Amino acid sequence: MSNNQKLIFKEKLQYSAENKKLVKLVLSKKRNKFSDLKKVTVKLSKIKEEVKLSFNYTYNTNDKTKNFNIEDGLIEVETLLETELYNADLFTTKETVQLFTNKKNNSKIKTSEPTFTELSFNHDKIKKKRISLENSLYLQELGISTTNFKIKKDMHDKYRQINKYLEIIESLLDPLKNKKEIKIADMGSGKGYLTFALYDFLKNSLNLQTQITGVEYRDELVVKSNKLATKVLFKNLKFKQGTIEQTEIGEIDVLIALHACDTATDEAIFKGIKSNASLIVVAPCCQKQIRKQFNVSNEMASIVKHGILKERQAVIITDGLRALILEAYGYKTKVFEFISDEHTPKNIMIAGTKHNNKVNKDEILEKIKAIKTLFGIEYHYLEKLLKI
Repeated sequence: MSNNQKLIFKEKLQYSAENKKLVKLVLSKKRNKFSDLKKVTVKLSKIKEEVKLSFNYTYNTNDKTKNFNIEDGLIEVETLLETELYNADLFTTKETVQLFTNKKNNSKIKTSEPTFTELSFNHDKIKKKRISLENSLYLQELGISTTNFKIKKDMHDKYRQINKYLEIIESLLDPLKNKKEIKIADMGSGKGYLTFALYDFLKNSLNLQTQITGVEYRDELVVKSNKLATKVLFKNLKFKQGTIEQTEIGEIDVLIALHACDTATDEAIFKGIKSNASLIVVAPCCQKQIRKQFNVSNEMASIVKHGILKERQAVIITDGLRALILEAYGYKTKVFEFISDEHTPKNIMIAGTKHNNKVNKDEILEKIKAIKTLFGIEYHYLEKLLKI
């Protein structure tokens, strides 16, 4: 931190943290408008009897939490204010201190009476659950909860995954929340865990008029899911038998395809683009098509000669090209972690949001061509579907 005002702020923050007077610190106003980091909230937290600074990083599509000791936490705040965010609001039991920094990196502080006069330590925080266990018959029928509406012992990860998924979808759906009805196609719905939960959340928690169609190849799962939807009175939730490639979905607002294997993900993205969907959300897996084509003769050859590195590089290239192709067709894309790989290795999600801004398609296609040349790739399957 450069000037005297920042030094004063730093000293006030350090004093409040070391003397347990810090209620919370909020860092905001991002320096780079293209950054996914929106804000950072810092609170005191007691973990195993040790006082820590708990950081909650709020991104466009998810939140991440990290704990620091006091000294390292203060360094992290200083770094964030130099590189990521301009402003800070410090709330202590004694005063409120605001730090304002302009684009020339000049700062000023403003102090006022305390907003909070009591300190409560941030222990293990109970996260907001977007679907309730209580009286959710479909969670029972799908084997997630018991007859007493408790999570089954081996289903805690699945329940956590469902709620994380709904958190992500809720943020992505923001531009569509004023629509009279949101039409969603869930391609490859499987047993329907996420499909039922999404319908329940949108209809009963957010009060959005929703029509969801789950597409699944296995007929027995389609029959079972339709029976359950009828039983729990989800009247605008339907399931149909078919493949992603061959099923006609008509005009939709949202296309979702989670863990569609290999090129089935490309077929789903193709369907979304052709249906002019406002939102396309996929979580790819088993990216084999690009890996089989790798023919690297440049400096990268010494890296991809190792099987595990070749496989991981193929995953990155496959999904990176998918994101670029979506951008070429007028979608703003985000590629991010769906849920920690502690719970599932299939943890990457690609989200494309349709926009009306001008797109230099030729420039993006040139970038795609250069990447393919670097790795000796003849074509990406999504290119073939779109005939580009």
